[in-house]
Amino acid sequence: MADLYEIKDEVERFILVGVSVSEDDDTEASLDELEKLADTAGAATLAKVIQNRENIHPGTYIGKGKIEEVKQLAMELDATGIICDDELSPAQLRNLEDALQMKVLDRTVLILDIFANHATTKEGKIQVELAQLRYRSSRLVGLRNSLSRLGGGIGTRGPGEKKLEVDRRLIKDRISQLRQELADIEKNRQTARNLRSKNMVPVVAIVGYTNAGKSTLLNYLTDAGVLEEDKLFATLDPTTRKLTLESGQQILLTDTVGFIRKLPHHLIEAFRSTLEEAKYADIILHVVDSSNADVYQQMHTVYSTLAKLGIQDKTIVTAFNKQDILDEEQILKDFRADYTVKISARTGNNIDVLLETIEKILNERKILIERVFSYQEAGKIQVIRKYGQLLEEEYQQEGIFIKAYVPKEVYQSL
Repeated sequence: MADLYEIKDEVERFILVGVSVSEDDDTEASLDELEKLADTAGAATLAKVIQNRENIHPGTYIGKGKIEEVKQLAMELDATGIICDDELSPAQLRNLEDALQMKVLDRTVLILDIFANHATTKEGKIQVELAQLRYRSSRLVGLRNSLSRLGGGIGTRGPGEKKLEVDRRLIKDRISQLRQELADIEKNRQTARNLRSKNMVPVVAIVGYTNAGKSTLLNYLTDAGVLEEDKLFATLDPTTRKLTLESGQQILLTDTVGFIRKLPHHLIEAFRSTLEEAKYADIILHVVDSSNADVYQQMHTVYSTLAKLGIQDKTIVTAFNKQDILDEEQILKDFRADYTVKISARTGNNIDVLLETIEKILNERKILIERVFSYQEAGKIQVIRKYGQLLEEEYQQEGIFIKAYVPKEVYQSL
């Protein structure tokens, strides 16, 4: 009988390269995050190299001496290639590949690759392909050598599997087609938003840095069954679930794509309709990983991404998550938030306080009514039950006494 051999995909091995242009930048932390991204994409990190320069080299990203150093290191460690911590121009990519004679990727390609691997819905796949094609269409000249490279691996998933010698005209046609498909999906999304608005169901959008625990929180609150993994961008497609609060009031919780520093603008554009769920929400629930040493930088990234999307003037509740894995009590502040709560989405600690905070915000937007409705007006009480918060209901001789919080729109109709 012939011997059976287990065939495994070869793990790609990379050296991570970053450029530090000032003492204040966070290149080291950014490279640590790049390592997590590489791990999520299924690659191994062999070494990290940082060059201190006044500016990123316009032609080769890093200087000539550093290129030689990286080349020598790659030979010693038997590296598959390098990943640069910034988005490379076509010229930088071409020149660096020529100088190193090996595979060169940038941060953007890595993130796009992870998105291509994690998109499961039709909308997610369209958004990822659109982002990849936009990125590649501007780099057809610079990518000429890469496009003819045989084999697969990171940076070639999604539309990368199709022959990339396709010319700009074909890519342009495909981009137009994908845009139209996204526009149709956006119409359906807008219809759903209008319906929610008509039904007056409040929407809470969950936002946060990738891996902050958004999916864990959504699962704890609603048994949503969303994938939870200690990896960046473990979940990609947005999920909306209904939640009934203690008072009986119903709200909708919408999870959004996790943010990350240097999030490629191609992705922000492609995922705009998904990310903009937060724009139409009543409350922004900002989930923060309290255990992360880079917590304030991550919070800054979330707020700057929201600003890019034009999302402002929203009531923000910041949930400082992962309190269960902190060694000691931390003093964390978020001056942009209206309310802050310390929670653990994994253990459920303080989730009741978080929900009470959300209910308090919603009640502040309602009007308290105390009045007697005649028995002929019983239908109005049904409206109060559906859209408001019924505090007291007493059947009296002259009618039904009601004490309740109701939305302003409902109050006017009553």
